[in-house]
Amino acid sequence: MREPAGGEDLWRRRLASPWWRGAMAMAAGALPAPAFPEPSLWWWAYVALVPWLLLVRSAPTGRRAVLDGWLGGAGFLLAVHHWLMPSLHVFIVVLALLLGLLWAPWGWLTHRLLHGRPGPGRVAAALVLLPSAWLMAELVRSWQYLGGPWGLLGASQWQVAPALRLASVGGVWLLGFLLVVVNVAVTVLIAVARARTVALAGLTACGAVAAGVWVWAPPAQESGTARIAVVQPGVVRGPGPRFERGAELTRQLAGRRVDLVVWGESSVGQDLTGHPELSRRLAALSRRVGADLLVNVDARRSDRPGIYKSSVLIGPDGPTGQRYDKMRLVPFGEYIPARPLLGWATSVGKAAGEDRQRGTRQVVMRLPDGLRIGPLVCFESAFPDMSRNLVRDGARMLVVQSSTSTFQNSWAPEQHASLAALRAAETWRPMVHATLTGQSAVFGPRGEPVGPRMSTGTSAATVYSVPLGRGTSPYVRIGPWPVYGAVAALAVFCAAEGGRALRRRTDRPSDGPRAPRTDGPRARPPDQRADQPTPGRP
Repeated sequence: MREPAGGEDLWRRRLASPWWRGAMAMAAGALPAPAFPEPSLWWWAYVALVPWLLLVRSAPTGRRAVLDGWLGGAGFLLAVHHWLMPSLHVFIVVLALLLGLLWAPWGWLTHRLLHGRPGPGRVAAALVLLPSAWLMAELVRSWQYLGGPWGLLGASQWQVAPALRLASVGGVWLLGFLLVVVNVAVTVLIAVARARTVALAGLTACGAVAAGVWVWAPPAQESGTARIAVVQPGVVRGPGPRFERGAELTRQLAGRRVDLVVWGESSVGQDLTGHPELSRRLAALSRRVGADLLVNVDARRSDRPGIYKSSVLIGPDGPTGQRYDKMRLVPFGEYIPARPLLGWATSVGKAAGEDRQRGTRQVVMRLPDGLRIGPLVCFESAFPDMSRNLVRDGARMLVVQSSTSTFQNSWAPEQHASLAALRAAETWRPMVHATLTGQSAVFGPRGEPVGPRMSTGTSAATVYSVPLGRGTSPYVRIGPWPVYGAVAALAVFCAAEGGRALRRRTDRPSDGPRAPRTDGPRARPPDQRADQPTPGRP
């Protein structure tokens, strides 16, 4: 037999070491990060999971594969959310390790289906079940109390036109599913020679789905335009100077025939009911520009206890009464989950000193010209269901008011802006992403960029001619059907595994008669009745 080369022997010894293997699992899990903005290497997402898959399938036991899945998931979350470290410090590591547990079942399933020399049947099952298990991990972590759906794998394809068309049919979930299928197929091509035909069939199926959607799925249709102004004051310290800079930029819009002026998140730092002079100033700006203003108030309300973040529509006569209170808050940034237990996070990072209060329902606002807009606040643009609900309620345009000023020199501003392209493509509705300090951007109903993006170094008011979409996209009409399909596939697999386990238990051969006991009274032979005399005795 061939003796292993020195490098190969070293590699095997490191794979056998729990510490080395754990470090490699975390590193492999982090590999998809460059596919997201700021690098935006979208093509990398099609192979980024391959090293992680190869490592997990090589695990000596299913238990080790579970550990590799967990640590890889933690590495993925740390890499995609690394810009949170200055705010959360060591707590981001704790969160990543906790949420990384969601990939532990995915690791076990990868080992179950791809370990050793799997045949075509197991590989075919892997092409369906591994993407399904990945979607389940993403779905669970999308729950707002676990951090929300920031960094879903499918979101890496925000600038790819064919992928955006797929999003209009199955949302970001369909993109994520297909990306994992491609990664699994490439892994099989590399490591499982006997099943390469099945892997090639899987790749062909992905290509056929993309081509079929491109050819047969209806594209978004435009119907009119709206002139929307986005006011980005830039880096200004304090709510007072920020308001003054926003007002100054808004006055420059006079005579430019805009339909709506959008300010960013926390653009107004005092409650308008308790400070009527602010309402009067905003109403005067509305009259001067000739359009309603959508501002965002981040303040303690005078009519109820607590601090709210609220989108408020201002007309020529002041607040119109149309108001949306933010429903989904940023964990640790705007509230601390289980504060009695985790309140210590305020001492190690920039966690919220006081919890913001939640709104109770989404709101569709109507402008004077009849245009219906659906407001979202910051973090909420990451949730596909919120945009879908607004469109189902009649919104013709989605508007996000955001602020990523805390993370100004990181990947966060561009990552956040890119989400608007996905939400627009999913719903066939344009999305306006307005921020305080950048990046502000506008995307049309097909997810295409509209006009110039306002970078983090910009302080300006920019007017966009925004195309409006009409009709109902398949995703809005049907919902996240890839998730439903993934649940069904995993349920069938679990039922089949349970049936096999039951049959093995039923078919287990009988152990035969038990041996006589030797540690107590002498046992009688099994065929001898208790009332029969023992042979050889009177």
